Amino acid sequence: MADHISLPDAQTVVKTGAAYARDLAERVVSTFLQAFVGGVVLTQPFDLAMWQAAAVGGVAASAALLKGLVARWRDVTNSASLAKGV
Repeated sequence: MADHISLPDAQTVVKTGAAYARDLAERVVSTFLQAFVGGVVLTQPFDLAMWQAAAVGGVAASAALLKGLVARWRDVTNSASLAKGV
């Protein structure tokens, strides 16, 4: 007697994948904007160029992207959060 494996239908997989992608994109963009604004605020006191502030934002966004991918790899969810149950 063969064991029955229950898999979600294709529509569910596409929907959950799309929800995860939207969540991750929102987090990466928001992290970039927050870090960029923070970097711009620091340009005057620390004599940084605007492009250096943008690079700070890019590094922060890259870290957010990596964290979101690790969260997906660690726990199969529709969220880019490392918190359980999100």
